[in-house]
Amino acid sequence: MGEAPDCCSVHLIDGDGTFNAAGLKKFIKEVKLRECGLSYAVVSIMGPQSSGKSTLLNHLFHTDFKEMDAFKGRSQTTKGIWMARCAGIEPCTIVMDLEGTDGRERGEDDTAFEKQSALFALAVSDIVLINMWCHDIGREHAANKPLLKTVFQVMMRLFSPRKTTLIFVIRDKTRTPLENLEPVLREDIQKIWDSVPKPEAHKETPLSTFFNIEVVAFSSYEEKEELFKEQAANLRQRFYHSIAPGGLAGDRQGVVPASGFSFSSEQIWKVIKENRDLDLPAHKVMVATVRCEEIANEKYSAFVTNKDWCELEEAAKSHLVPDFGKKLSSMLETCISSYDDETTFFEDGVRTAKQKQLEEKLLQLVQAAYQLTLEHIRSETLEKFNKAFDSALSEGQGFSKAAINCKTSIMKLFDEHCKGAIVKQANWDPSNEREKLSLDLDAHISDVCNAKLSDLSTQYESKLKEALYGPVEALLQATNDETWPSIRKLFKRETETVVAECSAALSGFDMKEQSKKDFSSKLENYAIDLVEKVAKEEAGRVLYLMKERFTSIFNHDSDQMPRVWSGKEDIRAITKTARLSCLQLLSVLAAIRLDGDVDKIQETLILTLLDPKKVAVKSSTSNDPLASSTWEKVPASRTLISPVQCKSLWSQFQKETEYTVTQAISAQEANKKSSNWLPPPWAIMALFVLGFNEFVTLLRNPLYLILIFVGYLLLKALWVQLDVASAFRNGFLSGMLSISTKFIPAILNLTRKLSEQGQTPNNPQINHQHSS
Repeated sequence: MGEAPDCCSVHLIDGDGTFNAAGLKKFIKEVKLRECGLSYAVVSIMGPQSSGKSTLLNHLFHTDFKEMDAFKGRSQTTKGIWMARCAGIEPCTIVMDLEGTDGRERGEDDTAFEKQSALFALAVSDIVLINMWCHDIGREHAANKPLLKTVFQVMMRLFSPRKTTLIFVIRDKTRTPLENLEPVLREDIQKIWDSVPKPEAHKETPLSTFFNIEVVAFSSYEEKEELFKEQAANLRQRFYHSIAPGGLAGDRQGVVPASGFSFSSEQIWKVIKENRDLDLPAHKVMVATVRCEEIANEKYSAFVTNKDWCELEEAAKSHLVPDFGKKLSSMLETCISSYDDETTFFEDGVRTAKQKQLEEKLLQLVQAAYQLTLEHIRSETLEKFNKAFDSALSEGQGFSKAAINCKTSIMKLFDEHCKGAIVKQANWDPSNEREKLSLDLDAHISDVCNAKLSDLSTQYESKLKEALYGPVEALLQATNDETWPSIRKLFKRETETVVAECSAALSGFDMKEQSKKDFSSKLENYAIDLVEKVAKEEAGRVLYLMKERFTSIFNHDSDQMPRVWSGKEDIRAITKTARLSCLQLLSVLAAIRLDGDVDKIQETLILTLLDPKKVAVKSSTSNDPLASSTWEKVPASRTLISPVQCKSLWSQFQKETEYTVTQAISAQEANKKSSNWLPPPWAIMALFVLGFNEFVTLLRNPLYLILIFVGYLLLKALWVQLDVASAFRNGFLSGMLSISTKFIPAILNLTRKLSEQGQTPNNPQINHQHSS
């Protein structure tokens, strides 16, 4: 980076540990730190060498610390401790860039400066940034954890405690969410704090008394530079007013006034330099940590690309692989054994820890294939159960018995298959998949049970419909006083029969008694609804049924022979009888009487509609019995035709049947007239006396007799052709009209027949020969 505006820097401590007191004084003067009083903050950063500490500070605080040139290789960039003023942040904020730890330039044994610089940073800083790689989280000797352990212990012994904010900056964050990384990191920090031997006064002191812990994450600067800059800008905002209440260092303690900062810092460094008993973790442990992790990563990568594993993983996605557990266990054992061979001479504790991490990563990798194998086992066993269960039911086994037997055998089969999928390096329990299979079996059994019960319900409802629908319809159409008792008797008999058969069928199901009762009640309710449905249908066509019944009774005698209105029939009595029967039909269909309650519907209808004179006499003292929407003692739910509707239907019925009665009366009158077509006896006697001379003339001249005889024959033929008796049966006028339309065709037909008879040969022998 170029020179940042308002930025001033100083090399506070060089690589040999020499404190630049003069340079610090000059720096304080240039930034006017003495004038700040307590309103200033000190920020420092520590972390591994070449981890991008200077780059982070330059982007966060607009400083100009020297950055590493990646094209020249990874090497030490910052030597000692550099200090600079943060540009554009209030209050005045001083930042220190510490030399990276674990650098090859200082070697394995020369780590005293690392300890000293870390202690110095924690002693003078309000906020400490700890730079660490994302992949180091969870590693015992990474991210300065051993250094922190020592710093925690020595700081309490050397200095009076002060509140410091530690911000762990996770670099090159992977796809793992921060909320998953942060708990692991905080747990590791807490473990370090708990393991540090403390003075008697601070044995029970929690970590939060001395430190505030913050965790932030940054993407890779090289790969996602823009995102890195955006994240740096967001974190920079938190350093504004950092010492205010609620800020990053809002609860700091033991702050040295700005005028004494130079002297205080120099004395702190002097105390740290004179302390020779500090100890850091051995370099060999750190090397073992790095090298074992490298080997573990190599073995993991080799396993991921292993041909046998890739084929096994691909096969596990599509079907059940025989001996899956045995094959996978062998591959894992080979991989782990290879790691053991290459890490034999490294420190045992580190070697074992990294081996465990490798096993965990490998098991995490293969667990998906193992899970797929269990799913294949579950799927295949479920399919076998379906076939076995259907076969058992088709063979006639009871439903509950078949379900229990099939489920038991299938669960045993599942357990046997699971044994072949066991990975010996893992302690995986297939109980979850077993529970899923059990739930799937129960769900399938429940579905089949519901389907069977539904089929049974449909089957017995069909039986009830077949047994009740037609007979009830016939009984309602042929109504009489015993219609509803007959329906109730039929209903009871058929319902009891079907319910008994259904109960026998349900005995094979593992159902509670209450459930069986509910099932039977459902059938009974269906039967009731069926009868009510038929009754409602017949009530809807009651007018048609009444007219049909009236026509049948009125036009047929007791032997069901068609009536001939000869004049002797009592049309009034016949009409009354037919109407009474129709009224009885109306009363039967007016309400549903399955419960057997007695009502007065028929009496009310007969009294009101068939004997209107009696009602007219009573109407002066009481209301019309049919002027209501409900029947007495009949609930509305059982009413099919209300009293008002009955009155309206009867009125319409009378109007539509009146024509039939009128026609019968006319026919009867016409028949009477047609039977008396001869003149009276006195007229015959007068004709005989007055026509005696004409009679004598006929006797004297036989030709007249022949002509009269021929004329008689012709008139007789016309009489037959014209059917004169039938024509005048319906009245004189209608008879004349009928004869007039048929007279000329009858003459022509008679002439044609006479002509045909005249052309017929008289010799039978000639006719025979012609026929031969």
